[in-house]
Amino acid sequence: MTTTSRRFVIAGNWKMYKTVDEAHDFTRRLYDQMKDDVSSVDVVICPPTLALDRVTHTIEKELGGAPFSTGAQTMESGDEGAFTGETAPPMLTSLGIQFVILGHSERRQYYNETNETVNKKVQAALKHGLTPIICVGETLAQREAGETDTLIQAQVKAAMTQIDAVILPQLIFAYEPVWAIGTGKTCEATEANRVCGLIRTSLSKIGDASKTRILYGGSVKPDNSLELLSTPDIDGALIGGASLDVSSFTQIVYHAAQLSQKVPA
Repeated sequence: MTTTSRRFVIAGNWKMYKTVDEAHDFTRRLYDQMKDDVSSVDVVICPPTLALDRVTHTIEKELGGAPFSTGAQTMESGDEGAFTGETAPPMLTSLGIQFVILGHSERRQYYNETNETVNKKVQAALKHGLTPIICVGETLAQREAGETDTLIQAQVKAAMTQIDAVILPQLIFAYEPVWAIGTGKTCEATEANRVCGLIRTSLSKIGDASKTRILYGGSVKPDNSLELLSTPDIDGALIGGASLDVSSFTQIVYHAAQLSQKVPA
């Protein structure tokens, strides 16, 4: 596989960082920093839920548009209901949100999300025209037990339950090795690409996955992003810590733009 027909996606997951005012300031600084053309890359920033409205307003009203879009970090699967503290898909679309991260390892670990609940959210996202960034990945214990491939395939299969194969080009998957997130451990580019390729192979059992974009997310930084993005089955990055720094995030976006210019659109 190659990236010749797949646009890079660089998504920043801010997690539980930045107040509304800090998010507004960051958005303006990110806009000012991106002086070069990055139109060949889909850039997404995912602030905390409370900052989504302010960030979207900043982009659309204050900046008159920007070379990046907004995404949510999670959502509930129902349109409405007695789910204290949750956010429904129509609430996101009413703000102009285009993307939503689903099944992130921290949601699975701390909030008991399962393959089944993630699948329900994927169905809900597609129903409301949101592009899901579906996360899959294994823990250190699972990797050391040799369970990586089996687990990844099971997560992918479960996420696609009752999803029409025709939707595959609209989906984004993200491989996030839990053991390489904030631990100091690194996943070599060749292995990251292998697992991303495994995700594509798993999806190919359902339909044509040649246009499905698959991101890598595991301690992506400016000093390793170029190598990771140069591999054939990695179509972008889901970035945590480095997305909180304007300079670091911009450098990674520029690496993607640089590589995009080397292949046909």
